Amino acid sequence: MINKKRIIENFINYVKINSESAAEKNMADTLVKELKKLGLSVTVDDAFEKGISNTGNIVAKLFSSKDKETFLFSSHMDTVKPGKNINPIIDKNIIRSDGTTILGADDKAGIAAIMEALYVIKENNLEHKNIEIIFSVHEEGGLFGAKNIDLTRIKSTKAFILDSGGHPGEVIHIAPAQDKIEVNIKGKPSHAGIEPENGISSIMVAARAIEKMDLLRIDKETTANIGIIRGGESTNIVCSSIYLKGEARSLSDEKLDKQTEHMTNCFRDAAKDFGAKIEIKTKRVYYSYNIDRYDEIIKIAEKAINKVGLNFKLKSSGGGSDTNVYNRKGLKSINLAIGLQKSHTLDEFIEIEDLFNSAKIVLELMK
Repeated sequence: MINKKRIIENFINYVKINSESAAEKNMADTLVKELKKLGLSVTVDDAFEKGISNTGNIVAKLFSSKDKETFLFSSHMDTVKPGKNINPIIDKNIIRSDGTTILGADDKAGIAAIMEALYVIKENNLEHKNIEIIFSVHEEGGLFGAKNIDLTRIKSTKAFILDSGGHPGEVIHIAPAQDKIEVNIKGKPSHAGIEPENGISSIMVAARAIEKMDLLRIDKETTANIGIIRGGESTNIVCSSIYLKGEARSLSDEKLDKQTEHMTNCFRDAAKDFGAKIEIKTKRVYYSYNIDRYDEIIKIAEKAINKVGLNFKLKSSGGGSDTNVYNRKGLKSINLAIGLQKSHTLDEFIEIEDLFNSAKIVLELMK
């Protein structure tokens, strides 16, 4: 029943709409019109009033005439940069960008799958669960939209988020927590050619700290990275100030605490060795989740996936999503793979068959 022509056209239309993080209004306006046309009740929350975006999270509902369980389906509207003036190209069995931007399948492929399932239900007058939809803003970079959604307005006890790499049929039931680490090192300036011994190089402090730091793949559950370093004014001045930003992630909260402490201690020890001053800020950006293999929501997903003829597979992820936030807020949620490939790069693409199969799974879940 999936209309292949329609879902491709809708997906292409969605990715053409500029909606980089915090600037999703045009995308939101398009979806609100479509959802209302399909007969859903639609509201846009006050996320824009909190400075998160230029619009709010979309909350839409389609209730059955019968007393049935309510399921939530969710994807985010924003994309990473460069995400303006995207030119999607159909290349045999895939859809890709022209190489000058991302594609935006992350996460407009999820939106297209949800919308297609709604179209099929309405045009065929199919019986369905009570359905709630959230299309969130500013997911990339901090899950800000989901963090500011008022879930007291949501009746669902189970949520299916469409926002993962891997082929449809894969279910992400375990995902990590993440800490952000920001460091400002204050050394002492001095002329690098005349009296360098009178200076304290913040770059040397940072180098010493990073040299002693365990980074990248720590173990099968834990990763860490220093991703941003800024500082310095001139080659003839001993660098007195440097800013660094990094992260740590783990499926284990205990391991994450340990890794973050290790990284901050490396910075403090190096600053002490050189006599520099240091400021360190750490923040838990999101928390991990781990849904038991035999939980009812897993069984529901497995049944739907098997029914549409796909292979069910449980997986863990190294990335965070709105799923982390919803679980933290008490709404049991899993993340469904939708075929995202090379996300956040200019080489991003999605297989057309994965787009169809994602819609099939969503439709089966809604029914």
